[in-house]
Amino acid sequence: MTEKEEVDEILKAFYEVYNTLGYGFLERVYQNALYFELINRGFTCEAQKKIEVCYKGRVVGEYYADIVVDQNIILELKAAESLCPEHEYQLIN
Repeated sequence: MTEKEEVDEILKAFYEVYNTLGYGFLERVYQNALYFELINRGFTCEAQKKIEVCYKGRVVGEYYADIVVDQNIILELKAAESLCPEHEYQLIN
């Protein structure tokens, strides 16, 4: 599967979860549902994957990715009315 096909399939899984559950749940509910939907579609997923943050070769902290798909796509879920710049900065870092 190409990267574009993977992303398309992940987006389809997201819409399946959202259309089934609707609006108003906590982020963790959507994360769990999306995790299982992706697994059912044949993806390899890790939830709450710990990623070390390094500064000049030294570990200075850790970040927990909501879902890592096939070891190369990070999903950062937000259950919010709208996204703000801080959400984008978190994902970019």
